[in-house]
Amino acid sequence: MNMQTLESTARAMVAEGKGILAADESLPTIAKRLSSINVESTEEMRRSYRDLLFTAPGIEEHISGVILFDETMRQQSLTGKSFPALLADRGILPGIKVDLGLTTIPGTQDEKVTRGLDGLETRLEDYRRLGARFAKWRAVISIASHKPTPLCLRINAHALARYAAICQDHDLVPIVEPEVLINGGHDIGRCERAMEKTLHAVFAELVRHGVLLEGMILKPSMVTSGIDSPDQADIDTVARVTIRCFKRTVPAAVPGIAFLSGGQSSELATAHLNAMNRLGGVPWELSFSYGRALQEKTLVTWQGKDANRELAQKTLLHRAKCNGAARSGTYSEEMERS
Repeated sequence: MNMQTLESTARAMVAEGKGILAADESLPTIAKRLSSINVESTEEMRRSYRDLLFTAPGIEEHISGVILFDETMRQQSLTGKSFPALLADRGILPGIKVDLGLTTIPGTQDEKVTRGLDGLETRLEDYRRLGARFAKWRAVISIASHKPTPLCLRINAHALARYAAICQDHDLVPIVEPEVLINGGHDIGRCERAMEKTLHAVFAELVRHGVLLEGMILKPSMVTSGIDSPDQADIDTVARVTIRCFKRTVPAAVPGIAFLSGGQSSELATAHLNAMNRLGGVPWELSFSYGRALQEKTLVTWQGKDANRELAQKTLLHRAKCNGAARSGTYSEEMERS
C-alpha cells in the first residue's frame, strides 16, 4: 500500500469545484437508458454515447473523475485512444465499478448483499494495468417496517470493508457506497436513523480491516424523505439533517463525501448539495458522484443522433457547471434559466 498515492488521489477526486461522473451503468441498466430514447443498446451505440460524455469540451473544469463499467474500460474512443487514456490526458481520473451486483441475503425478507469479492484481487490487477486509479462498490440498504436488519447492515459493512482493504493493497482508492434507498413512505427521521446505523456499521468495519481513511471516498445517499412519503422534507431540512447525521458518524480523516443522487431530479440533487455546502462547518469536502442526475438531460438531448452531439455535450457541461457551483454553495436557480 502506497499511502501517499492513495491520499493524493483521494484528494484529487474531491478537488475544489469538481465532482465525479458515474458512467458505470451495467449492460441491463444502460439498455434501459437507451431504450428510453428509442435507441438500441449495441456495443457501438454505447461506445458512441460514452465518447460523447468523455470528450465534452470543458468538463474537466468540473469533473475530477469518471466511474467506468468493465466494457467501457476496455473500449477505445472514436479517435482510437482507450477511454481511460483519453480521460487521463484531460486530467480526469479513470475509475472502475468492481462489484458484481446484488443477491438476496438468506433468512431475510429480500434484503440484499453485493457480490464480487471472489476474484477481486485479480480483477483489480487487470484494471490497474488498464489505467484505473480508483474503484467503486455499492451496497444497498432498504427501509421498511422491519428493515434494515442488523444482519443486513453487518454483512454489507463487512463486504464494503473487505473490498476497500483489497483496493488499497493495489493502490486504488476505494469509493465506499452504502446507498440507503429512497423507496418507501418513510419520513426523513426514519431515514436518518437508518443512515446513522448504516454508517456506524460501515466505519466500524473499515477500521477493523485497517482501511486508510485518508485514502478513501464515501459515496452515500442523502438523508431524505421516502419517495412515497406524504411529508416531504424541504431542501434546507434535508441539508441540515444530512449534515447532522454525518457529523455523528463519519470520521474527520475521510477527505470527502461524494453524494449519489439516488433517484432525485437533476435540479433537486444540485440544490441539496448546494444547501449543504452553504451550511459549511464540516471537516470533509462535500462533493457529488452523480449518474442519472448528470446524464439524463444529455441523453434526452442526444437522441442517438450525431447531429445532436454538440448540443448534448453543452447540456452535460451545463449540469457539470451547476454542480461545480454547488460545491461552494454558489448555485442558484438563475443558473438553470441561463
